[in-house]
Amino acid sequence: MRLVCVADTHLFERSLPPVPDGDVLVHAGDMLRHGSMAELDRAAAWLRAQPHAHKLVIAGNHDWCFVNTAVPARNMLVDAGVTYLQDAEATIEGVRFWGSPWQPWFYDWAFNLPRGEALAAKWALVPTGVDVLVTHGPPRGYGDRVERGREGCDDLLAALERIGPALHLFGHIHEDGGLWQHGKTTVVNVTTDECNRAATVIDYDPRTRTVVPVMVPPSRAE
Repeated sequence: MRLVCVADTHLFERSLPPVPDGDVLVHAGDMLRHGSMAELDRAAAWLRAQPHAHKLVIAGNHDWCFVNTAVPARNMLVDAGVTYLQDAEATIEGVRFWGSPWQPWFYDWAFNLPRGEALAAKWALVPTGVDVLVTHGPPRGYGDRVERGREGCDDLLAALERIGPALHLFGHIHEDGGLWQHGKTTVVNVTTDECNRAATVIDYDPRTRTVVPVMVPPSRAE
């Protein structure tokens, strides 16, 4: 299965380098800027136009319509042929995906939770054996570098040990796109940095749970 992965597009898709074809297009949140339904209509049109057989999306901290007008927002993506996940699972061609939009408190944006018990409770919802975990924010220590330090979630990092996904995809931190290995899990910040960075492409074999990076663009942190 070929996964073509983006995040943090923020409606700048016209500037995005050409998106390769693949089996599943994964968007790890922050499709929008201010989070209105009008903005979502634009993002949904872009998603609909992509050639991928399957499209899977989670919300990010800018995607307010999934908080304020959740049902119409979800329905708009369904009408565009997109699978939306919010603390939920979907199986695509035998591969188990789980999607969740939460991150440690970040200014006053959407899907914020305080560090500690509240976030740990969200990660406790994720079942073991998931192949691909998609979150908006990063785990602590991977793809989470900003000028003031590390912004990743400690509880998410701890949860990876229990969940055991082969692949963890996320965005949120524009500066630190890239791929790392944490035990048996390949962790990947797939940010497009407002479409200044290309999509990340990964091949995944569910029979062997093998992850093969095909295209991992450089990031600002490099």
